[in-house]
Amino acid sequence: MKPIIQISFSSLLVNCGHLDLFRILRQSSGQISIFVFQILFDWICRAIKCRCAAVAAPIVLAVLAASCGSTPPSRFYTLSASGGTAKNSSDVSVAVGPVSIPAVVDRPQIVVSVGANRVRLEEFDRWALPLQNNIARVIAENLTAQLGTPRVTLFVELTSPGAEYRAIVDVQRFDSMPGEAATFEAVWIVRRMEDGKTERGRTAVREAVQTQDYEALAAGHSRAVARLSVDIANAVRALGRSGLHASTDEQTKTK
Repeated sequence: MKPIIQISFSSLLVNCGHLDLFRILRQSSGQISIFVFQILFDWICRAIKCRCAAVAAPIVLAVLAASCGSTPPSRFYTLSASGGTAKNSSDVSVAVGPVSIPAVVDRPQIVVSVGANRVRLEEFDRWALPLQNNIARVIAENLTAQLGTPRVTLFVELTSPGAEYRAIVDVQRFDSMPGEAATFEAVWIVRRMEDGKTERGRTAVREAVQTQDYEALAAGHSRAVARLSVDIANAVRALGRSGLHASTDEQTKTK
């Protein structure tokens, strides 16, 4: 019904100098904002001044009809684990977390980078769960596969205090550009809980995204998190080897 009302009153709006309002009505997404009501009031006043008061009521009806349009359904996305498997199984235990993310992306909406200093929030394209929780869970799933151990938990879980290693992640960039790239940067620390020895690193990934849809964007970020997980798994292995060597040396000295 909205297009019919817009067409029937288009000539009246244009004739009274209200072409801008007509464009707003045509581009309406089904929601009336305070901004639209302010413009509506201004145009009604102008209509009265130019002796087009008869147009005021149709304008109101047109805006109300625009608000009755159906709201687009929201779409929800998640990051996914890489699905790789380790060559050998192990019983190493790792606690993942905490994971921190930039405040600008710490929200349900997918945040799209549209310039060096501007972003856009996609109201109808959202993360299915808090992004930092999603990243932490995907890292844990990836480490389970890459290290060949079922003993990978999130740091907040009750089973994590006895873990041999802890991975702390600070995500510093999580840029989304549909049709271009998913850019991801994080600094991380893996600590061996027994003696506090650490491995530190930075993972920076720019994954190409070929299409404009947000599913492809989520897949690009998933590949970036998979790369981060590989770096963390390598750090756990390095700490494990150094611990094994230290233990062997200690036993040799004892003998």
